Amino acid sequence: MDKLINYLLEFGQLNQQQIDLIKGKIQVLELKKGDYFSEAGKIPKQVAFIEEGILRVCYYNSQGDEITKYFIDENNFAVDINSFNQKIPSSEYVQAVTDCTLLVFSTESLNDLSATIIQWDGIINKITEKALVEKVNKLSPMLAEDATTRYLNFIEKFPSLANRIPLSYLASYLGITQSSLSRIRKSI
Repeated sequence: MDKLINYLLEFGQLNQQQIDLIKGKIQVLELKKGDYFSEAGKIPKQVAFIEEGILRVCYYNSQGDEITKYFIDENNFAVDINSFNQKIPSSEYVQAVTDCTLLVFSTESLNDLSATIIQWDGIINKITEKALVEKVNKLSPMLAEDATTRYLNFIEKFPSLANRIPLSYLASYLGITQSSLSRIRKSI
C-alpha cells in the first residue's frame, strides 16, 4: 500500500489522517494470469492501482480479431475512464497478462474520498491528465513508424515489460502478426 500512497503524494499533499482514510477504502484483489479486471459490455464499478503485475487493455475488432491497445504495469491506475465516469458500458477488456495484485477502489469509496478530502479531486485530475498524456505519447509516434522501429521503441521505452508479455499480445499491440514479430526479433 505504500507504493500507492507514495504515488498519490507525487500529485498533492495528504496528512496522516487522510492517508489512513484512503487505506481504509482499499480492497486488495488478486488476479491470476488471464483473469479479467473489467469486461466489455459492462459498466466499470472500480478503479485499480497495480501494485504488482501487468494488465492489458484490449478489444475485438469487426472481424473478431483481438487487438491489444496498450499495457499497464506497476504503479499505475487501471480503468476505462470514459465508461467509469459516464457510467456507460465499456467497449474494452482489462485482462491480467501476469498474476497481479491490485489495490481497488469502488465507486462508493472514491465518492467518499472526494467528499471527505478537499484536495482529492485535484490529485485525481492530475493523475488522469498524466495518464492521458502518456497514452497519447505511446500511440502517436507508432502511427508513422515501421514494424521494426515500433518494436525497438517499445523495447527502449518499456524494457521491463518486453520479457513479461506473451509475443501474441505484443504483436497485437504493435499492429503486426506474431510471425512478423518473430522475424524482427531474429534479425536484431
